[in-house]
Amino acid sequence: MAVYIDPPRWPAHGRLWSHLISDSSTAELHAFARRLGGVPRRAFDRDHYDLPADRYAEAVRLGARPVGSREVVRLLHVSGLRRRKRWTPRPGVGPRVRP
Repeated sequence: MAVYIDPPRWPAHGRLWSHLISDSSTAELHAFARRLGGVPRRAFDRDHYDLPADRYAEAVRLGARPVGSREVVRLLHVSGLRRRKRWTPRPGVGPRVRP
């Protein structure tokens, strides 16, 4: 059982973000986020927490293992915790068709 974090390289809202995951359970992930403190539950996105770059070093200090972004995805798949976004069509928008 471990918690992993990828480098803060994902831009959004004028900041860079990391993904914080567990390889065993979302309960373990939520417990780690509570220990980290100041991580709002709204930062949880299906199977990971989005963590701003300024929290990266603290997460590693508390025991999150640094890994690459591809490894984060691989670990989520292997653990069975990966939860993909569902595609929902917007009104008036059909599937993309290539000419």
